[in-house]
Amino acid sequence: MTPAPAVVAEDCGDRIVLTAGQVELVHYVYRPTDVLLESPRPYLSPIRTLGGSLVSLFRPHDHVWHKGIAWSLPVVGDENFWGGPTFVTGEGYVQLPNNGEQRHEGVELAEADGAAALTETLTWVTQAGEHVFDELRTITARVLDPTTWELGFETRMTSTADRVQSIGSPTTRGRDNAGYGGLFWRGPRSFTGGAILAPDREGGDELRGTRAPWMGFRGVHDGDGAVSTVVMADHPENAAHPPQWFARTEDFACLCPAPFFSEERAVEPGATLHERYTVLVHDGGWGSADAGAAVARALSPAGSPVARADAAAP
Repeated sequence: MTPAPAVVAEDCGDRIVLTAGQVELVHYVYRPTDVLLESPRPYLSPIRTLGGSLVSLFRPHDHVWHKGIAWSLPVVGDENFWGGPTFVTGEGYVQLPNNGEQRHEGVELAEADGAAALTETLTWVTQAGEHVFDELRTITARVLDPTTWELGFETRMTSTADRVQSIGSPTTRGRDNAGYGGLFWRGPRSFTGGAILAPDREGGDELRGTRAPWMGFRGVHDGDGAVSTVVMADHPENAAHPPQWFARTEDFACLCPAPFFSEERAVEPGATLHERYTVLVHDGGWGSADAGAAVARALSPAGSPVARADAAAP
């Protein structure tokens, strides 16, 4: 059997490019050029399968602050680290002077056992200039088999504010079933109308708001008609596990394990919020059973993204 290609990380000055063989799997853009309205923050885009199919969307006209995969929080107290307007009870979405940004401070790269890892430090700063969080973020990538690669995402956000910060969603502020916030993936336009996968079932927008340890999305590409599957898994030790999910297919394709969907989480001064996720990118059309088996393998002790990050750390 041909060994899986190693993932190689290259720092290009404004982004890290992760490559396996001849395919650029993903760009991690840590110095975005976004305007403040879009709550500038690092993002993963473009994202491709091992076969080269694009499985992400960047700045769609309907929500220009959607960028591939990004750690995005719409409700941090009264601040917005998601982008665009803020939901206000009784008024709907209102553009407020509260679009904060996640500022890149530094990054270290490591490669070991075929995997690549980047460890980044960031500061979270409100539009008014207040420094409210320090973050340590780790992203890992490894090829699992000839058709699947894995992305690991881990964040540790330590509050630097002098008050309790409450992290929530539009739902916690009054909008029904709109609990988005967290690690958010926006899929290609051609994935609209595709299948949302969950343990023991497939479906559509009716799955939004349900709890599950993982969810996936199967879609068809324009052009060659290829089928790809993206699966996101919540780590069993996350505080909200299994989380509610913000998932859509009717208007556009997206997935988000949303740890603050319907209940806000208070972060005390000096406290650290710790969240971990695994994303599987697959060439082909997995069903629910296939996706569940792949998640189980990825989250096994030998395959956990945290263990691999520790092994690859400098």
